[in-house]
Amino acid sequence: MTLLAAEKVTLAYGTTAVVHDVSLTVDEGGVGLIGESGSGKTTLARALLGLVRPRSGVVRYGSRDLAGLGRTGRAEFRRAVQPVFQDGSEALDPRMTAGASITEALTTHHRMSRAERRDRVDALLADVGLDPALAARRPHEMSGGQRQRVAVARALAVEPRLLVLDEPTSALDVTVQARILDLLERLAAEHGLGYLLITHNLGVVGRLCRTSSVLFAGRVVESGPTRELLTRPAHPYTRALRDAVPRLGGEPPRPTGRTEAAPATSGCPFRVPCPLAVDRCRDEAPLAREVEGRGVACHRAEEVLGHVSREDRDAPRQ
Repeated sequence: MTLLAAEKVTLAYGTTAVVHDVSLTVDEGGVGLIGESGSGKTTLARALLGLVRPRSGVVRYGSRDLAGLGRTGRAEFRRAVQPVFQDGSEALDPRMTAGASITEALTTHHRMSRAERRDRVDALLADVGLDPALAARRPHEMSGGQRQRVAVARALAVEPRLLVLDEPTSALDVTVQARILDLLERLAAEHGLGYLLITHNLGVVGRLCRTSSVLFAGRVVESGPTRELLTRPAHPYTRALRDAVPRLGGEPPRPTGRTEAAPATSGCPFRVPCPLAVDRCRDEAPLAREVEGRGVACHRAEEVLGHVSREDRDAPRQ
């Protein structure tokens, strides 16, 4: 069942469009949104959360236009869709204890006695693997992993149906990242949560998400089953992201910096860094089309798939 969807959404800051005609569906289970910094991921997330209004297109909660929800509908949406941001130290009020931050969410959305709220806070902290005694601490008195768990507990306080996770592990070290991922997997299974995971980390999205979309310069260039996108990418940009990931016992990752888009006046925005670009790529913007079970906006997707298949076939056995 579709929980949240963007339909041909364009977003802009002033006169500059940063997200172009994007369609994305978030249903039950994990959905990934992959891209580099500056690709428009967080801007799109803000629109899905109702924090910014699209220049064109529609964001839907279920079958309803988010912009047309009344007061009751928006309150329902706020309970059902909760964000977890990148850095717990910025997401939590430094003046409030962990318990007060969670209690604030409970007070906003539920009628409870003081004792019920206290018991609920203790239960939520325990649910995310924290000692309930941490309820008395302020953010600066906790580690990065503890702050992020408190942020997750606060999001769970209102019993949401969907979490929007914006780079939830990027500010954490590798060991703590693994613990947060374990936590998210467990909570999704136990609470039946859907989630949209926004990240540049292919390892994270490969572990948590059934389907994913790849965003480049504000455009979805490839979407489909996550496993297929990561093992047999059909777009040169997806392939470049995959090749930049270190692999144990394999070749060193190819160096990559911020990938700049070509001017948006015509043609494919990825044509400048693309090793397969031809004259058609300069003159004609590729439209998304279905290629082997995924959507791809590339004129030469079949050749990309064929090249990846040859690489896999010719790779030495470990």
